[in-house]
Amino acid sequence: MPKGYARAEGIINKTGDYVIPSDEMRGNYLFTNDGATGKVVFTLPDAEVGMKGTFISAESEIFQIDVDSGDFITIGSGSDLESIQVQVPDAVLVLHCVRAGYWTVLEEKEWSNASGRGIFAGGYTGSFQNIIDYIEIPTTGNATDFGDLSTTRGGVACCASNTRGVFGGGDTGSIVNTIDYITIATPGNATDFGDLTVSRVFSGGCGSSTRGVFGGGRTAPSTSTNTIDYVTITTPANATDFGDLSQSRSRTASCSSSTRGLFAGGFNEVSTSYNVIDYITIASTGNAVDFGDLTVARRAVAGCSNSTRALFGGGSTGSVSNVIDYVTIASTGNATDFGDLTVARYGSGACANSTRGVFGGGYTSSNSDIIDYTDIETPANATDFGDLTLARYNISGCSNAHGGL
Repeated sequence: MPKGYARAEGIINKTGDYVIPSDEMRGNYLFTNDGATGKVVFTLPDAEVGMKGTFISAESEIFQIDVDSGDFITIGSGSDLESIQVQVPDAVLVLHCVRAGYWTVLEEKEWSNASGRGIFAGGYTGSFQNIIDYIEIPTTGNATDFGDLSTTRGGVACCASNTRGVFGGGDTGSIVNTIDYITIATPGNATDFGDLTVSRVFSGGCGSSTRGVFGGGRTAPSTSTNTIDYVTITTPANATDFGDLSQSRSRTASCSSSTRGLFAGGFNEVSTSYNVIDYITIASTGNAVDFGDLTVARRAVAGCSNSTRALFGGGSTGSVSNVIDYVTIASTGNATDFGDLTVARYGSGACANSTRGVFGGGYTSSNSDIIDYTDIETPANATDFGDLTLARYNISGCSNAHGGL
């Protein structure tokens, strides 16, 4: 039993997945079971005015609450969520229906948005592609067509706020400085945003809720750059110089917390793959600082993160890799082995929400449409998620629920 709560009438202890009958939502305390481990998933009934339930997590569990058909959970910011997750022991979440179809959060501690839409953009199949796919990260299944980039290209870099995805650079047959953007909640074609400071392909992209950052890339055959530039995601305009990576390189994995951006691995476009991880402070400008090393030096890696942990998956060491590494973003140090992708590949895109990292596409011995995922907090091998709409590699990924938001 969580501390400070006496056992009383109306307590309902559950583990696993549980669909709540309407009568159990009226004033009852719904606990996750004492001493159990793992995750309890409650599915709320349709929200009817007057319903109220208090959720309390047991010592060693987390719980996730999913709404039923057409309903939403509203929070202080006015956002509508279809899923919410409490991530710490002894957390309390009170939901009340004051308006039909909407559960309102009255009290909460340490909850997070467990929803999130993932985007996979551009790529190469033998020809350059303008395809944008999307997935709903908390579910599994095949990707759906979202729209098209403003130009057909591969090797773009991607960053996102909780409303907008921004794509920078790439290769159309020529290396370009194009930046375009989408509104993540609304499928449709990308719109011109502005230009990078330097035309390049295979950059890394990361950012916060307000700023998108693009680091490194290839500027010409056998030539890579250390350039970092940034944009204000809400304001279409040309990018501004930020600073430099510790080494000129392309094909890095990148991701972020709300304060820090990471750039991991990469290639000098001649012969050398790197294991270096750099970091920047997103809200400032300046040169990147050494963070540590990947477990294996490799290029064409995919990166994603929640607010605390970054994952780096796949890539090439000269041979195709299935390695997933992780680091704790707030500290510095070398990466630790996390597990393996379902299939070794390089040139994938990646995205994440608060609990799940997703890797899409890539190249094995042929173009891949594989999407797989991991629980970010639980080192283990990846699990099959579904397929992209088109098998391809050198794609980019982002989401509206990543660790930088």
